[in-house]
Amino acid sequence: MLDVEVIEDPAAAAVALDSVKSQLLAHLATPASAATLAARMGMARQKVNYHLRALEAHKLVRLAEERQWGGLTERLLVATASTYVVSPGALGPVAADPERTADRLSASYLIALGARLVREVGSLWHGAREANKALATLAIDTEIRFRSPAERAAFTHELTQTLTALVARYHDASAPGGRSHRVVLAAHPLPTPSPTKETP
Repeated sequence: MLDVEVIEDPAAAAVALDSVKSQLLAHLATPASAATLAARMGMARQKVNYHLRALEAHKLVRLAEERQWGGLTERLLVATASTYVVSPGALGPVAADPERTADRLSASYLIALGARLVREVGSLWHGAREANKALATLAIDTEIRFRSPAERAAFTHELTQTLTALVARYHDASAPGGRSHRVVLAAHPLPTPSPTKETP
């Protein structure tokens, strides 16, 4: 089972976003039969089978095991991944595109960059898995708390200079056999945690 799967097909995305089917996917983190799922969710087995067939048709679940019970065969299914992300590519021509955003300092541009990241890396990862190869990536995630807007601006200026110098040092557009990589650096405020209710 994959840690995360990127859904690129619009029809598969529609299936995964269905509330009942998404609940079934969550229950299928471990193999289970339609009868087991029906009991867990309080649904008729026939209805569960209907949803499972749709999930299986779009390769969101797969057969994990078959068991023989007398003259019957019980199929145990399992989700193909622990979690799923819908690629913006599934939205077709209305998908977010940073090239269509003029303001490079806007939140919409940052969101469009994130969308492109999911779309590109998701597509590359699918191809790498089909070729049974690893996909070389790099991700850095950290937090910083600025004392003032002035220090935030100074940090931004210094980081931009450092990154520009680093790229200039290692970039070679004419390198034979070289491969271009995309480097995305983003910063945004952390969401404010929701207040927790005190239990009496």
